[in-house]
Amino acid sequence: MKISADEVAHVARLARLDLSRDMTEMLTGQMNDILTYMDKFAELDTSGVQPTTHALQLTGAMREDETSPSLERGKALANAPQSNGESFIVPKVI
Repeated sequence: MKISADEVAHVARLARLDLSRDMTEMLTGQMNDILTYMDKFAELDTSGVQPTTHALQLTGAMREDETSPSLERGKALANAPQSNGESFIVPKVI
């Protein structure tokens, strides 16, 4: 086993989670399955694989900043529950 039930219970206490014994055992099994699966990845030869920053080869994710006209004040305030013609009126919080 990669992780013990005591370790799962310890992490649950740190996270202030109140786990039952059954839940602790279930999570221990699931975490061990995940860690065992990760060991399979460690067996792969990745020496010829280029490191990537994203799973998909996306280009143009960051566009150039361009100025464009803003929404007209009248249109922005058209559906406001309350406005004074220049801005939204909201309830006072403090």
